[in-house]
Amino acid sequence: MRCVLLVLAHGSRRHGSNEEVRRLSGRLGELLGERYARVAPAFLELAEPPIPAAIDAAVSAGADEVVLFPYFLAAGRHVCDDIPRLVAEARRRHPRVRLELRPHLGELPGLLPLLAEYLR
Repeated sequence: MRCVLLVLAHGSRRHGSNEEVRRLSGRLGELLGERYARVAPAFLELAEPPIPAAIDAAVSAGADEVVLFPYFLAAGRHVCDDIPRLVAEARRRHPRVRLELRPHLGELPGLLPLLAEYLR
């Protein structure tokens, strides 16, 4: 099974913010290389590649599973509506590929203890 991880971010007009997400994705790829064939960023707007194109590229490259991780702190409109809609559309385009939408960053159970430890 060839599995790709996409780190989903909003995208920014500020180039440095988009590069930060690209660096994070690259570092995750180094740390998770045995689990994922590739780790890459994908953006909702204002940056490349857009989420649908990143999913399509992963499938075209041979992925039979794509894990989508929303790198968002809060469950706003993008997390609750836009990203699930884009994933549903991708599932219709790629019915034989497993697309797994993971919880967003702010919902991860280990985040609060990590923040508490950092702020001590």
